[in-house]
Amino acid sequence: MRASHLEDYYQFLRFPSVSTDEAHTDDVAHCAHWLVEKLTAVGLEAKLMPTPGHPVVWAKNKHQPGRKTVMIYGHYDVQPPDPLDLWDSPPFDPVLKNGYVFARGSTDNKGQILAHILGVQETIERDGELPVNLHFIIEGEEEIGSGNLGNFLTQNLEALRCDVVVVSDTGMVARGVPTLSYGLRGVTALEVKITGSKMDLHSGMFGGAVANPITALTQLLATLHDKEGRIAIEGFYDKVKPLEDWEREAWRKLPLDGDKEILGETGSPDLYGEKGYSTLERLWARPTAEINGIGGGYQGPGTKTVIASHAMAKLTFRLVPNQDGPEILELAKKHLRKHLPAGVTMEITDGHSGPWYLTDPHSSVGQAAQRALRDAFSGAEPALIREGGSIPITSQFRTILGVETLLLGLALADCRAHSPNENFPLENFDAGIRLNKAILQELAK
Repeated sequence: MRASHLEDYYQFLRFPSVSTDEAHTDDVAHCAHWLVEKLTAVGLEAKLMPTPGHPVVWAKNKHQPGRKTVMIYGHYDVQPPDPLDLWDSPPFDPVLKNGYVFARGSTDNKGQILAHILGVQETIERDGELPVNLHFIIEGEEEIGSGNLGNFLTQNLEALRCDVVVVSDTGMVARGVPTLSYGLRGVTALEVKITGSKMDLHSGMFGGAVANPITALTQLLATLHDKEGRIAIEGFYDKVKPLEDWEREAWRKLPLDGDKEILGETGSPDLYGEKGYSTLERLWARPTAEINGIGGGYQGPGTKTVIASHAMAKLTFRLVPNQDGPEILELAKKHLRKHLPAGVTMEITDGHSGPWYLTDPHSSVGQAAQRALRDAFSGAEPALIREGGSIPITSQFRTILGVETLLLGLALADCRAHSPNENFPLENFDAGIRLNKAILQELAK
């Protein structure tokens, strides 16, 4: 790898571009400006596009008639680094250790999108031009739901017309195994607040006479699943698209022991989930109901004998084809109201939402992606998978631009995205540069 490429990477990672924290608004803006300067230096026309939130970076080459038009999407915002005490090195001071770069954003998504930028740079340096008409769209709000990107696409629809979108914000099934993700789960969220008394009460004076909101909340949440790990919300599975036979067969043949990988990565004592499905099937193609946060009552040291006035929980539901987010929220609300214990009231607040995505990996662009992956990874056969996470903008590319998205991941299972000690291997950074050159050549055909 060129020393200049590594220095570009380090500079990019030093920006604490945390989109969810207003204290980092200037850092996000400075990171966006750095990208504009880098893309301009590469030889593209680049500009900063304001939104009601953080800006979008838009860059393109000189478009020529008769060529395919490709959009490469990524994001420059990152997750908060907390908890800081669990990092082995400062999260925004990148460190190279044993071939891995450790820093917040190293995988998600700065390493992956920069690899594409550097691939374009090397192609222009070698050939003087690209084989396709190209757009880079790099946003600063992916980690907070891409709330303004849909409007940006709509407002610039004619200028952004393209044949396909390429995204590297997903993972690989194993080291050295190129991976095409053709499906993603969606997500929808809500928050529940359970209220009993108008204030905290002395548990000796009132315990046994009034309902405890924390007890009521835990009883309510316990109704979400049955003893077999199946979601107990009536109608929840009615529209779930079954797995295709070829998918189950392909996933069984992957060079990946899903059970071993999950146990090794998480440190969990055992696996758990819906019966009748393998670990990978549950992770990639089955919906979930998760309690992401719960709180109420005294949290300090020692004992405080109170009955809290209220308790709360945050819930998310991972969605699969053909589930509808608003419909699932209504089913969940109906379930919660039906099972609400006596003596308390409940408020439900809707949270963010993003649809699932599924495309055909055997389409012409899917086959082009597989050829490019073989080229970038020394002839290794690509794995065809779905993923458990969500990239809601992929569905907007389909509905607004009318095009499919190729998800060409470069992250490994132990990249620790969103967690302390996030990392990215330099061998995948280099592979990403090769992949960019290969995919643009293949799509040009």
